[in-house]
Amino acid sequence: MVQIIETTDVHVPVDIAYNQWTQFESFPEFLDEVESITQIDDTHNHWVVKVGGATREFDAEITEQHPDERVAWNSVGGDTEHAGVVTFHKLEELTTRVTVQIDWEPEGLLEKVGSLVGAGSHAVKKDLQNFKEFIEKRGAETGAWRGDVEA
Repeated sequence: MVQIIETTDVHVPVDIAYNQWTQFESFPEFLDEVESITQIDDTHNHWVVKVGGATREFDAEITEQHPDERVAWNSVGGDTEHAGVVTFHKLEELTTRVTVQIDWEPEGLLEKVGSLVGAGSHAVKKDLQNFKEFIEKRGAETGAWRGDVEA
């Protein structure tokens, strides 16, 4: 199992950063490897990603969610096994620290080699930078889901 932890500070209030992160169907706008996400219900969505030229599909289940604090998930079925959490920390009124932790199991030679050279960490760091640019440029979220999911 490989663990990736990356952090970025975004210059928007914590509620705006969190609200945007709950809009899973917008992820392809800032996550490079995500082709599409379909929201099935409040705690389930279907992902299509392209990694190293290979397309993978899986469902994800939100296992814990608390407004302005955290969203945790794990994959269920599909082509990939992973779990993660994103946390939101108010640093100042207009600055939020976003931290992503992903635990995943590389499959196949390409993914195993990629994990050894830190490709996953680099990809998550780039995606967080894309999220930062996306939300700072907009200055507002594209929507919000403020529901609470207990662990």
